[in-house]
Amino acid sequence: MTTTPAVQQQPTPERFFNAVNAYQLTEAIKSAIDLEVFTAIAEGHTTSADMAKRCGVAERGARILCDFLVVHQFLTKEKTHYGLAADSALFLDRHSAAYVGTATDFLLTPRLRDCHAHLTEAVRRGGTALEEGMVEPENPDWVKFAQGMMPMMSKAAEIMAIELRKGGEVRKVLDIAASHGMFGISVANENPAAHIYACDWGSVLEVAQKNAKAAGHANRYYLLPGSAFEVDFGRGYDLALITNFLHIFDRPTCTAFMRKVHAALNPGGRLAIAEFVPNPDRVSPPTAATFSLMVLAATPMGDAYTFAELESMSKDAGFARVELAPQEIGINRLIIAYR
Repeated sequence: MTTTPAVQQQPTPERFFNAVNAYQLTEAIKSAIDLEVFTAIAEGHTTSADMAKRCGVAERGARILCDFLVVHQFLTKEKTHYGLAADSALFLDRHSAAYVGTATDFLLTPRLRDCHAHLTEAVRRGGTALEEGMVEPENPDWVKFAQGMMPMMSKAAEIMAIELRKGGEVRKVLDIAASHGMFGISVANENPAAHIYACDWGSVLEVAQKNAKAAGHANRYYLLPGSAFEVDFGRGYDLALITNFLHIFDRPTCTAFMRKVHAALNPGGRLAIAEFVPNPDRVSPPTAATFSLMVLAATPMGDAYTFAELESMSKDAGFARVELAPQEIGINRLIIAYR
């Protein structure tokens, strides 16, 4: 009996072609969000003709854009009717409580795009090619972050607050790089007696204060405007939050900063860190691992740190014990350090 040898498929330049043109997916998603294509389909405008009327576009334009999004699995297609993939229905329909389309206001801000446009030089330098990149003081893009990223972070903040409540009630909480304020606000939701002290640039804290008021916490929400490295935090905190902040800086800077936070905590107090945390191989999981490239492009010395690195920094800063919480919090992981 003879067997037919398996035919090996010859390599093609297709993957290279698609990678170089990957920016088209960015622009297609942005256009679909701007034109409310996902919302239109959710409302029942499922053909290109109906969508053209609802979104105020050419029928040909609607068809080509939607077909492109079908190929990339953001939409489905049955004959001439389009539908929403499950994650598109949840996150990209404006009527959904989990809508995250506003995140493009920050993720596609011109400054951040420009950082990536100069990636070759950033690789040569080992850090951003644009002076301080996104880390310049009072960068107005952080207001866009606070406004645009809030919906994406709300559920993660809720999960994190519930996990932290398992460790006991807290009464005085320091929220560092508070941004939209949702992490501190969620802790306040879980701890009725907690008072939240939020630190960030003054213009950013205006967004957090507005959200705290909307959540009914205006009378126990306090502002500490300015650089987190320079502001006097005071003392007596049961819990400190550092969310998506440490990746901006190098390890010595992070360690020194955590010493400052350690000094502000009560004995037995906790530091909760939310970060992109790659595995030790630094190539998995994909979202956490590839985040390092954004940090390379946008910051002078930042990185996406592994748990072992964050544990080492925490212990060098004086924390006695460090744990990686089992549950993911959105696209982040939660690390808890105990004073």
